[in-house]
Amino acid sequence: QVQLAESGGGVVQAGGSLRLSCAASGRTFSSLAMGWFRQAPGKERQFVARISGTGVTTAYADTVKDRFTISSDNAKNTVYLQMNSLKPEDTAVYYCAAGRYSTSFYEYYYWGQGTQVTVSS
Repeated sequence: QVQLAESGGGVVQAGGSLRLSCAASGRTFSSLAMGWFRQAPGKERQFVARISGTGVTTAYADTVKDRFTISSDNAKNTVYLQMNSLKPEDTAVYYCAAGRYSTSFYEYYYWGQGTQVTVSS
């Protein structure tokens, strides 16, 4: 089993930055890929970014590419999502997940409770 806990959400003005953290416990962190997803009210959960278990390979949704950066610290069992140049449309609950290196949320086995990010215009 893997337990995930997100932190770092909050309210920020458009153009600002936030860094989300996801602390993992349980199973060996480096054996799983990690992903960030988000869900806005009334919308489906969507892929944001993913990172391989080794931390070498990353991928991003087109909507966040060049603004968001995913990284991991395997020694701390923590994955991060640095979000810059935030836009009101980035407002959502952000979830971290552990599983297979995929853009599909069906491929992730473990999920955190989510952290709210609100970007005001």
